[in-house]
Amino acid sequence: MTIKISTGLRNALLSSDSLKGIFDAGSEIRIYAGAVPASADDTIGSATLLCTIKNGASGITFNSSASGGILEKNPSEVWSGTNGASGVATFYRHVLTGDDNAASTSAPRYQGNVATVGADMNLTSTNLTSGATQTIDYHSVSFSA
Repeated sequence: MTIKISTGLRNALLSSDSLKGIFDAGSEIRIYAGAVPASADDTIGSATLLCTIKNGASGITFNSSASGGILEKNPSEVWSGTNGASGVATFYRHVLTGDDNAASTSAPRYQGNVATVGADMNLTSTNLTSGATQTIDYHSVSFSA
Protein backbone atom coordinates (compact mmCIF):
# COMPACT_ATOMS: atom_id res chain seq x y z
CA MET A 1 0.00 0.00 0.00
CA THR A 2 1.12 3.53 -0.69
CA ILE A 3 0.42 6.23 1.86
CA LYS A 4 -2.68 8.29 1.15
CA ILE A 5 -2.43 12.04 1.49
CA SER A 6 -5.36 14.31 2.21
CA THR A 7 -6.57 17.10 -0.05
CA GLY A 8 -5.47 19.57 2.64
CA LEU A 9 -1.92 18.19 2.57
CA ARG A 10 -1.79 18.16 -1.24
CA ASN A 11 -3.01 21.76 -1.37
CA ALA A 12 -0.46 22.90 1.24
CA LEU A 13 2.38 21.14 -0.58
CA LEU A 14 1.32 22.70 -3.89
CA SER A 15 1.00 26.17 -2.41
CA SER A 16 4.05 27.03 -0.36
CA ASP A 17 4.59 24.56 2.48
CA SER A 18 6.83 21.51 2.85
CA LEU A 19 5.73 18.27 4.47
CA LYS A 20 8.41 18.82 7.10
CA GLY A 21 7.25 22.39 7.73
CA ILE A 22 3.62 21.34 8.07
CA PHE A 23 4.14 18.45 10.48
CA ASP A 24 7.08 19.82 12.47
CA ALA A 25 4.72 22.56 13.63
CA GLY A 26 3.06 20.15 16.09
CA SER A 27 1.97 16.70 15.01
CA GLU A 28 1.42 13.16 16.18
CA ILE A 29 0.84 9.71 14.76
CA ARG A 30 -2.37 7.93 15.71
CA ILE A 31 -2.55 4.15 15.39
CA TYR A 32 -5.97 2.54 14.89
CA ALA A 33 -7.72 -0.81 14.82
CA GLY A 34 -10.60 -1.34 12.42
CA ALA A 35 -11.58 -0.55 8.87
CA VAL A 36 -9.13 1.64 6.99
CA PRO A 37 -10.79 4.79 5.61
CA ALA A 38 -10.74 4.94 1.80
CA SER A 39 -9.18 8.41 1.88
CA ALA A 40 -7.19 10.52 4.33
CA ASP A 41 -10.00 13.08 3.87
CA ASP A 42 -12.51 10.65 5.41
CA THR A 43 -13.61 10.45 9.01
CA ILE A 44 -12.09 7.70 11.15
CA GLY A 45 -15.53 6.11 11.34
CA SER A 46 -15.83 3.28 13.85
CA ALA A 47 -12.07 2.62 14.02
CA THR A 48 -10.62 2.43 17.55
CA LEU A 49 -7.74 4.68 18.53
CA LEU A 50 -5.13 2.38 20.04
CA CYS A 51 -2.22 4.75 20.59
CA THR A 52 -1.08 8.33 20.03
CA ILE A 53 2.62 8.66 19.29
CA LYS A 54 4.48 11.82 20.35
CA ASN A 55 7.98 12.89 21.36
CA GLY A 56 7.34 12.90 25.09
CA ALA A 57 4.78 15.66 25.64
CA SER A 58 5.90 17.38 22.42
CA GLY A 59 4.93 16.88 18.83
CA ILE A 60 7.14 14.75 16.61
CA THR A 61 9.53 16.17 14.03
CA PHE A 62 11.43 14.93 11.00
CA ASN A 63 15.13 14.87 10.21
CA SER A 64 16.64 18.19 9.07
CA SER A 65 16.37 17.35 5.35
CA ALA A 66 15.22 14.69 2.92
CA SER A 67 17.70 12.44 1.15
CA GLY A 68 17.04 10.31 -1.92
CA GLY A 69 13.39 11.36 -1.92
CA ILE A 70 12.87 10.12 1.65
CA LEU A 71 12.14 12.20 4.75
CA GLU A 72 12.92 10.30 7.95
CA LYS A 73 12.08 10.53 11.65
CA ASN A 74 14.31 12.86 13.64
CA PRO A 75 16.81 10.32 15.06
CA SER A 76 17.31 12.30 18.27
CA GLU A 77 13.65 11.93 19.26
CA VAL A 78 11.92 9.05 21.03
CA TRP A 79 8.54 8.59 19.38
CA SER A 80 6.26 6.69 21.75
CA GLY A 81 2.91 6.57 23.46
CA THR A 82 0.91 4.49 25.90
CA ASN A 83 -1.72 2.26 24.33
CA GLY A 84 -5.13 3.51 25.39
CA ALA A 85 -6.95 0.43 24.14
CA SER A 86 -6.21 -3.15 23.08
CA GLY A 87 -6.64 -4.32 19.51
CA VAL A 88 -5.00 -5.23 16.23
CA ALA A 89 -3.42 -2.20 14.55
CA THR A 90 -4.54 -1.86 10.92
CA PHE A 91 -3.66 1.72 9.97
CA TYR A 92 -2.17 4.98 11.17
CA ARG A 93 -2.65 8.66 10.49
CA HIS A 94 -0.07 11.40 10.87
CA VAL A 95 -2.04 14.51 11.82
CA LEU A 96 -1.63 17.90 13.40
CA THR A 97 -2.21 17.71 17.15
CA GLY A 98 -5.59 19.49 16.99
CA ASP A 99 -7.06 17.25 14.24
CA ASP A 100 -10.57 16.16 15.28
CA ASN A 101 -10.72 13.05 13.02
CA ALA A 102 -13.77 14.43 11.17
CA ALA A 103 -14.08 14.32 7.39
CA SER A 104 -12.02 17.20 6.02
CA THR A 105 -10.59 18.41 2.73
CA SER A 106 -8.51 21.08 4.50
CA ALA A 107 -6.76 19.15 7.32
CA PRO A 108 -3.22 18.08 6.38
CA ARG A 109 -2.94 14.32 7.00
CA TYR A 110 -1.47 11.19 5.59
CA GLN A 111 -2.38 7.62 6.41
CA GLY A 112 -0.98 4.20 5.76
CA ASN A 113 -1.40 0.57 6.68
CA VAL A 114 0.23 -1.19 9.64
CA ALA A 115 1.65 -4.71 9.66
CA THR A 116 4.75 -6.53 10.86
CA VAL A 117 6.41 -6.55 7.42
CA GLY A 118 5.83 -4.89 4.06
CA ALA A 119 3.56 -2.12 5.34
CA ASP A 120 3.71 1.66 5.38
CA MET A 121 4.44 1.30 9.10
CA ASN A 122 5.97 -1.92 10.39
CA LEU A 123 5.56 -2.77 14.07
CA THR A 124 7.12 -5.67 15.95
CA SER A 125 3.57 -6.82 16.69
CA THR A 126 0.24 -5.46 15.50
CA ASN A 127 -1.44 -6.74 18.68
CA LEU A 128 -1.40 -3.70 20.95
CA THR A 129 -2.31 -4.07 24.62
CA SER A 130 -3.87 -1.31 26.70
CA GLY A 131 -1.37 0.27 29.09
CA ALA A 132 1.73 -0.92 27.22
CA THR A 133 4.22 1.51 25.70
CA GLN A 134 4.38 1.61 21.91
CA THR A 135 7.56 3.01 20.37
CA ILE A 136 8.32 3.86 16.77
CA ASP A 137 12.06 3.67 16.18
CA TYR A 138 11.94 4.26 12.43
CA HIS A 139 9.52 6.18 10.24
CA SER A 140 9.93 7.69 6.80
CA VAL A 141 7.81 9.32 4.15
CA SER A 142 8.46 9.19 0.42
CA PHE A 143 6.49 9.88 -2.70
CA SER A 144 6.63 7.74 -5.81
CA ALA A 145 8.62 9.11 -8.72
